[in-house]
Amino acid sequence: MKQHKAFRMELRRQRGNPICGSFPVNEGDCLRDGASVRLEEHTEQGLQTAALHLNLKDEDAWVNHGLEKEQPIRVFVPLEPKPKKMTALYLFSPWWTRPAFVDRFEEIPPLTQVLFLQYEEHCACFVPMVGREWKACVHGGTETELCLELTAGMGGAQQVDEPLYLLTEGATLSEAVHRAFSRLAEEKGIRTRERRRLPEMFRFLGWCSWDAFYTEVDETGIRQKAEELAEKSIPVKWMLIDDGWMSTEGRYLTDYAPDGKKFPQGFRGMIEDLRRTTSVRWFGVWHALGGYWNGVKPGSPLARQQADHLCRTVSGALVPSPDRGADFYRDWYKVLAREGIEFVKVDGQSTASTYYENTLPISAAARGMNQALESGAVLMDNAIINCMGMAMENVLARPVSALSRNSDDFFPRRAGSFAEHLLENAYNALYHDELYCCDWDMFWTSHPDSRKHSLLRAISGGPIYFSDRVGETDPAVLKPLTYLNGEIPMMNRSAKPTEDCIFSDPLKEGVLKLHNAAPWGEDGTAGGIAVYNLTGKPQPFSFAPRDIPELDQAERYWVFDYFGKTACSLGREELYQGALDPDGYGWYVILPETGSVACLGLVDKYVGFPAVEQVQQHEHKATVVLRESGPFAWMSSQPCSRVEWNGTDVTDRLRQKGSLYFLPAEEKAGKVVLTIAW
Repeated sequence: MKQHKAFRMELRRQRGNPICGSFPVNEGDCLRDGASVRLEEHTEQGLQTAALHLNLKDEDAWVNHGLEKEQPIRVFVPLEPKPKKMTALYLFSPWWTRPAFVDRFEEIPPLTQVLFLQYEEHCACFVPMVGREWKACVHGGTETELCLELTAGMGGAQQVDEPLYLLTEGATLSEAVHRAFSRLAEEKGIRTRERRRLPEMFRFLGWCSWDAFYTEVDETGIRQKAEELAEKSIPVKWMLIDDGWMSTEGRYLTDYAPDGKKFPQGFRGMIEDLRRTTSVRWFGVWHALGGYWNGVKPGSPLARQQADHLCRTVSGALVPSPDRGADFYRDWYKVLAREGIEFVKVDGQSTASTYYENTLPISAAARGMNQALESGAVLMDNAIINCMGMAMENVLARPVSALSRNSDDFFPRRAGSFAEHLLENAYNALYHDELYCCDWDMFWTSHPDSRKHSLLRAISGGPIYFSDRVGETDPAVLKPLTYLNGEIPMMNRSAKPTEDCIFSDPLKEGVLKLHNAAPWGEDGTAGGIAVYNLTGKPQPFSFAPRDIPELDQAERYWVFDYFGKTACSLGREELYQGALDPDGYGWYVILPETGSVACLGLVDKYVGFPAVEQVQQHEHKATVVLRESGPFAWMSSQPCSRVEWNGTDVTDRLRQKGSLYFLPAEEKAGKVVLTIAW
C-alpha cells in the first residue's frame, strides 16, 4: 500500500457554495472557505487506517451553513498501484449485500460496504468505516481514485471527527479479510465468530412458518404441521412462528400478547401439547426491530405502558429508544417466556437508520437499538436470529448474539432465484463469517431446486430449516442433512468460494466452487468442495486439496465424489478435473490419506465424515468408532479381508468399487465399533 500524498474532497452545505479541494495527509489542519480539514493516515504491518477531522466556520445562531443531509461529504482516495480485479459487496437494498465483479474504480456500485482487491502477488480488503455517528460507503470513483461518501442521515452538522476506512493486505484474500474484521471487532467492542456461542437449538433441524402460511399463520396450522412432521418421523427440534402471530393494527404493534383470534389460548397450551406428542423441543417467534414494521401504535395501551422506553422520531414513528429500549425488549421477552417461547427472529434491523432519519445519526441509532435488543434478549440467552441487518452499522453493532442471516430471502415462486440466492450467500460469507454464524435461510423440500438447496444448507456451516406447507415436506430431501436425533453435522464455518473464484462472476463464466471443513476422528480435520454451474452452458472445473486451508497436512488425499460414488487419490497440489452440465452441481469430500484406511463415515449424509469419532490404525487392521449406525464407507488401497460390526462378522455384506468400500447398515441410534482387517 502506497502512502497517499493528498485526498480530494467535496463538501455540500445546507447554505453557501460547496467546498472542494485537495487536502494533504498528516500535515495539520488545512483551511479552505471557512472549513478546517485534517486528514490522518496511519500504516503499520500491512494495515492502513485513515480518519477525517472537519470543522466548518462558526456562524451566528440564525445562520446554519452546516452540511447537507444527502451526499454531504465525498472523499476521493488515490489508490496505487491499481488492482487487477475487484469484487465489491454492495447494498442492493437497505438490508442485504451482493457481489459485483469489476475491473475499474468507476464500475464500483454505490453503497459498497466491503471491497476486495486482487494484485499480482497479494490481495487486499478495503472497508469504508462506520464511526460513532457517520457511515462511509464506496461510491465508484475515477480512473485512479476510490470515492467514499459519508453520511449521518441528518443535516446541519458542522463538525465531523470520524474514521474513513481500513485497508489490510494478505498473501490470500482470506488472510486480508480476517485481519480487517479482527481489527474492527476489537475497535467496536464486539466478538468475532469464534468467540460467539451458537444457541443449542440451532444445531438441530428446524421448521419456519413463513413460506408455509405467510401472515396467515395460526394455532391450527402450527399443530397440523407438527403432527405431519411426527407422522413422517422427521426429527425437527425447533419451530419458528414467523410474521402474522402478533397483535397488530395495520403495520403497528398494539400488544405483546399473541393475536387472540389466531391463538385463542396464547402459545403455552399448544407448545406443551406439541412438546409432549412430537420431537419439537424449542419454539420461537418473529418480530421486527421496531416491534412491528412501523413500530408501536401511538395511543395504544402498549405505547402508554412502554412510554419511558420508546422514542417518537421526527417522522412520527414510535420505536424502541436506542438509549432506553432494553426494557421494551426485556418486558416483551418476559411475556413470551411465560408462553413457552425460547428464541426470537428479529427482522428489519437495518431499518434502524430509516426509523431515526433526521432524528439521530445513523451509526448511533443502529448501535443503540442493537445493543438494547441484546440487553433485553439476555432473558433468552441471546438466542436471536438477526435478520435484514447486513448494513455495516448493524453488522458492527451486535456484542454477543451469534447468528445472522446471510442473504435475501429464499423465494420459492421466483423462477431462477436459486442462482442469486447462492451468489449472495457464497460471497457475503467472505466477510460476514468473520463475525457471525451465517444463516443461509429456509427452503422448501418440495421445490424443483430442493436438492441443490439441501446440499447448500448442508455445507453452509449454519442452521438448517425448511418452510414447506402442511402435507408437502419430503423426508428424502432432509435425510442427508441430519443425524437420527435431528442434530446437524455442522461444518466449522460458512462455506466460501475458493480463492480462484472470488474475482470472477460465476453467472457468466466458470464454476462456483465452495469449500468448508469439519472435525474428523478424535482431533483431525477433513473437508469438501461443492461445485455449481450457474452459466447455463457446460463448464469444466478443477480443484486441489490445497483449496481447503484447514485440511490436515498430508502428502496425499482421498477425493470422494458423493453423487458419482467414485474415489481417487491426489497430491496436495494435484488437480481434480471434471465437468458440469448446465445447472449441474456436485459435492466432493476430501480426506487426508494418513493411514491405510480413510473413513467417509455415514455416506447417506452429505457431511457424514464427522460421524467418525475415533480411528485407531494398526499394522493389519483399523478400529473405527461411529456416533450412530447407518450406511458406511471408507477408502483404502489395501484389499479388505474381514469386517466386524460391533463384533459381528459382516464381510459378506461388503461392496467394493475400486478403492471404495461400502457397508450397508440399518440406521440406528447408539455408537458402533467397526473393525476392518486387510
